[in-house]
Amino acid sequence: MVSYISATLVYTIIGPPIENGVLGLDADGTIIEILTAVEASLRPDIDIKYYEGAIVPGFINTHCHLELSNLKGLITKHKGLPAFVQEVIKLRVADEYALDSAMLRADREMFDCGVVAVADISNQIASQTTKLDSLIYYHTFVETIGFNPETASAIMERAVSLQNDFKPLPATLTPHAPYSVSAPLFNALKETAEEEDAIVSIHNQESLDENAFFIEKKGGFLDLYAMLGLDIEFFKPSGKTSIQTYLPLLSNAQRTLLVHSTYTSKADVTFAKGIHKQLYWCLCPKANLYIENKLPDVSMLMEAGAKITLGTDSLASNDTLSVFEEMLTLQKNFEIDAAELLKWGTWNGAEYMGIQDRFGSLEVGKRPGINLLSYKEKDGKISLVDFIRRLF
Repeated sequence: MVSYISATLVYTIIGPPIENGVLGLDADGTIIEILTAVEASLRPDIDIKYYEGAIVPGFINTHCHLELSNLKGLITKHKGLPAFVQEVIKLRVADEYALDSAMLRADREMFDCGVVAVADISNQIASQTTKLDSLIYYHTFVETIGFNPETASAIMERAVSLQNDFKPLPATLTPHAPYSVSAPLFNALKETAEEEDAIVSIHNQESLDENAFFIEKKGGFLDLYAMLGLDIEFFKPSGKTSIQTYLPLLSNAQRTLLVHSTYTSKADVTFAKGIHKQLYWCLCPKANLYIENKLPDVSMLMEAGAKITLGTDSLASNDTLSVFEEMLTLQKNFEIDAAELLKWGTWNGAEYMGIQDRFGSLEVGKRPGINLLSYKEKDGKISLVDFIRRLF
């Protein structure tokens, strides 16, 4: 049985919005037909349910830390990234039941907020059960952390073992951040990723301290290494920003996600685009405000033609895992057309994750999830106002 729904605007993402467009859906939400208002008027045989607002595809969250869900409200705001990392390390140990309950709630929250797919960072197997039972599609990034060059082999061995433990869920290895991954570990990850044709994700330029560390070996990360008891005498600063230091160590043959980029400059973007042709830039604005009380230069990224996706980071650095709220935050702080924001939160994320055959757009044959949003129009411009509900 096919049910038909319509809204004031239907954003297919791959084309302009359709005024009073109509979607024909089967029982599991697969799109059977997409009709214009005129085409629907010629079909007196179909019963259409009308909604006021905009129908859009399900959202793609390209950066999340589900296993930090139990830290909601526990981390001090606006203390900067090095201090944030230290607090996470001290607080992340939790009893199994509390963590499982927090992850289940977070997963359900994302589903209710219209999220259909998540690229999730994991350092342990704890999230596997939640992901296996979820209605959301998950790709797990098994995160590797090890700044001492001598530990690279052991870290890779543990990471590969954890990657295998996540099966049958899709899981790939990924570096945590430039300040926590040694050159030998970067090289080992590159070799593995190229063998598996894997996607890659890395935290990028989330703080001024990150650039200061690579340029002059100064800043807050020195305190972090001291807290961890790490001797970094071996490290020699490159005299370059972090992205200009580590990006040549990644394969330019893979789709690579640069997450946060709060302190990325135009020169950094120019450099990155010059050596890597499959870059995606993930914005997590609410987390940036929570940790650094600063937003990336989104206007510059747009002008540079960066392919942008959206993420929520974790409940350690956010009060919600709603991709739509990330859109509203960006819309509040920058002049961004609603259609562009929706593309970032749907198609671009699906393309990066390689799941655009099902998600990311409204097309016949897809089961992308269907969300209904409210909006307002002024001077010919559409602004998103509120998330109403998930329809399928």
